[in-house]
Amino acid sequence: MNLYHCMIELRQDCRALSFAKAVEGWMTLLHSRGLISGWRLMRRKFGLASGAHPDFLLEIEVPGMAALDEAFAALSAADEEAGRRYDLMHQMIASVDVGLYRPYPDPAQRERIALI
Repeated sequence: MNLYHCMIELRQDCRALSFAKAVEGWMTLLHSRGLISGWRLMRRKFGLASGAHPDFLLEIEVPGMAALDEAFAALSAADEEAGRRYDLMHQMIASVDVGLYRPYPDPAQRERIALI
């Protein structure tokens, strides 16, 4: 399992509950289409965090790199419903930082694998 980790700050004029509902609409669509395995949205508690930790954390589960590639390919196709849900969520975001994580240690020890 891989986690696509998104650290999100909302625009000043956006409401947290509206954003949560928009994320749910978008993630539910992706999950129903088999493009992701699961997801969860979390919000910083009591504003407690260092400067590097924004208000929201969204974790999206995908089984592996091939599944992530398939999800990106599927989302690049023109689809009115997906576009509407994505836009509704994305218009509320001021900034986002992403990362891809995996369980560690893992059997493959990918740190040793390189093309060059």
